[in-house]
Amino acid sequence: MQSNFTKTGFPFEWKDIHNPDQAELEALAEMHQLPKAAVIDCMQSEHLPKYEKFENYHFIIVRFYDTECDNNSDTIQKLTRKVAIFYNDQFMLSIHRSESVFIRKVAEKYANNKHLLHPFDLSCKLIKNALETFEVPIEKMEHEIDLYESKIFLRKKAPDLLKHLYYIKRKSSVIKKLNTITGKVIENSYQLHKRNAFYEDLKDYHLHLETDTDDLHDNIHQLLNIYISLSSQKTNEVMRILTVFSAFFLPLTFIVGIYGMNFQWMPELQAQYGYPAVMGFMALVTLLIFQWFKRKNWL
Repeated sequence: MQSNFTKTGFPFEWKDIHNPDQAELEALAEMHQLPKAAVIDCMQSEHLPKYEKFENYHFIIVRFYDTECDNNSDTIQKLTRKVAIFYNDQFMLSIHRSESVFIRKVAEKYANNKHLLHPFDLSCKLIKNALETFEVPIEKMEHEIDLYESKIFLRKKAPDLLKHLYYIKRKSSVIKKLNTITGKVIENSYQLHKRNAFYEDLKDYHLHLETDTDDLHDNIHQLLNIYISLSSQKTNEVMRILTVFSAFFLPLTFIVGIYGMNFQWMPELQAQYGYPAVMGFMALVTLLIFQWFKRKNWL
């Protein structure tokens, strides 16, 4: 499907196309003399953000967050979608697989904007709005981290806690990686243009998003380390208690083992007070072990 935003007030031609098939892309390439290599990249849904300069066009791929992705999505392809942008001095073409709200938002917001004079300016706004789609998932993950953090420290039971932390970690890593790559795209592509207010606004927002993603990534790593440390501490506590019980019963088991051998010539077996004497000795051993543990602050 094709939308032409030229009539809405832009001083240059802007065509937006979503869900094109290969025949439509080939027709567009021929009509606008687009480089075939870049058109092939448009067909690859897994392509990372990139920038290329051709003879007649600048070519940019940027990825945005897919609001319809599954909660357990944890890869670039599952979490995000891409939009390909071709532009020169008088023309812009944006291509994507599904209709994107943020593109329509840019078209409506900047129609008849007297300051937006060049497709380069519009590309800045498109990339910024693509980056803005990550704000909601980042805020959601930060809220989840705060929630899980309180449960971990308060030792509250949370089903599949480690699984949820794992998915947050994976998502934060994907967003951080994409933000880093997009930053390089911004740096490489716009150094060929004269910097203006749209470019500076894009750079400022990218820095803001980079700070948020770094904080999110650090927070989830710290929370995972705390969770693992507390789990190890709990395991160590259980092992300590079992070791204490073993220390108490080991000498008692040794004594019982000796007198349970049932040899014929064991004089203690014939003693009148043999049983209470052994029981008293076992109690004394237990008391001595208890005093020793207490002196060592192991109890």
